[in-house]
Amino acid sequence: MQLTLYSDYAMRVLLYLAAHRDKLCSISEIASAYGISHNHLMKVLNDLGKAGYVSSVRGRAGGFRLARPAGQIRIGALLRHTEDDFDLVDCPHCALSSGCGLSSVLDRAMAAFFAVLDGCTLADLVEREEGFRSLILTLDRARAQTPAQA
Repeated sequence: MQLTLYSDYAMRVLLYLAAHRDKLCSISEIASAYGISHNHLMKVLNDLGKAGYVSSVRGRAGGFRLARPAGQIRIGALLRHTEDDFDLVDCPHCALSSGCGLSSVLDRAMAAFFAVLDGCTLADLVEREEGFRSLILTLDRARAQTPAQA
């Protein structure tokens, strides 16, 4: 199983906003930090806003921030929101499905997968021992000191 790029971008956005909890972040800033399309991030942020994960402030000094504390954002719930399909195989259309045990095994595996993700919050990821927040802030400082390339 592989998560979609959309889920990847949604996680990156939320991680970035959680690491910058004391300020508003612009789409351009987030796009630059990850080297991803401004247009893709606009779609992701719009969806995350409608779902209650982020809030925005309009205007010149505006930007985005988490709509609720990082400790209240469960990774499992986010992925359920951003992914359309968690079927690992197409059991309903298989001729062997009525007698095969694969479907029940995969259902249990998916339940275990989400049990782990539901037990993890955005705060857990950002405030890890290795210091994700300090890492991303260090990268921000390094990027700010690098002259713009022509």
